[in-house]
Amino acid sequence: MTLAERLLDGLEARLAADGLDGWNPGVPDAARAALAPGRHGDLPRWEAALAALPDLHPSDVDLATPAVRVGRATDADDDARARLREALVGLAPWRKGPFSLFGVEVDAEWRSDAKWARLEAAGLPLAGARILDVGCGNGYYAWRMRGAGAARVIGVDPTLVHLAQFAALRHYLEDRAVDLLPLPFEALPPGGAFDLVCSLGVLYHRRSPLDHLAELREQLRPGGTLVLETLVVTGDAEHVLCPPDRYARMRNVWFLPSTALLVRWLERLGFEAVTIVDATATTPAEQRTTAWMPFQSLAEALDPADPARTVEGHPAPLRALLTARRP
Repeated sequence: MTLAERLLDGLEARLAADGLDGWNPGVPDAARAALAPGRHGDLPRWEAALAALPDLHPSDVDLATPAVRVGRATDADDDARARLREALVGLAPWRKGPFSLFGVEVDAEWRSDAKWARLEAAGLPLAGARILDVGCGNGYYAWRMRGAGAARVIGVDPTLVHLAQFAALRHYLEDRAVDLLPLPFEALPPGGAFDLVCSLGVLYHRRSPLDHLAELREQLRPGGTLVLETLVVTGDAEHVLCPPDRYARMRNVWFLPSTALLVRWLERLGFEAVTIVDATATTPAEQRTTAWMPFQSLAEALDPADPARTVEGHPAPLRALLTARRP
């Protein structure tokens, strides 16, 4: 079974059931084109890893634990667990997690459960909600949203290895209330159909942040909630950092506004009830190198003589979480 088949079979019917008929056939067709043979040199390797997943059946599933858990160690013998681990390692690097599959503990680069705890503290109306998760990665937050009672979650992310990781989990979960699409957010037509739209760790990668915020607004139904998490800097409503080159070793970071300026942007775009829920400094306890993501991480991006600064001399990562309502 190809990655496209694993992700997209039956998608048109699910979109129609969601009232997103206007996404058919353009969105599914674009997703299939993104997954076409030859589009990515590693696609055959990822599909081979997925094909090597052992035939296992979880005795139970818990999407509400810090490590999204599928099955238990007692559901697999040592040989099957070793084959499962080998297949999952074949989908590395794992950026978001943690996950626990039949006793195999996937310790991803990000302790995404820490961000999830901040999201929970915001008291988001997740129960029964239809949610769009922009820049969803491998779907960690989408599964946590589903575990918190979301009726439907659609994620978009163009990074195919992340989608292959999601396919590995859904191979065992078989939950079609969560879909991830291998597309950039900009490929989606306006829908106005979502109760919540989440943009977590995306805004600072956008050359035009106000356009991104306006496009997020167009995906919300009237009265719907935007959940925005992004890098910020301290300062007043006139303050924004535009790195001249890299920020924390990342090339694709464009604008880091102050929280006050971020509030102003949202209000200028017509959002109401803009609320700063949290602002937390990112530390190597939350983002770090692991066996499942063996490359450089946050520690290497901070000045060893002054961890309050990046190696480029910018303020170290500070992430703000905000909510806002579309009137």
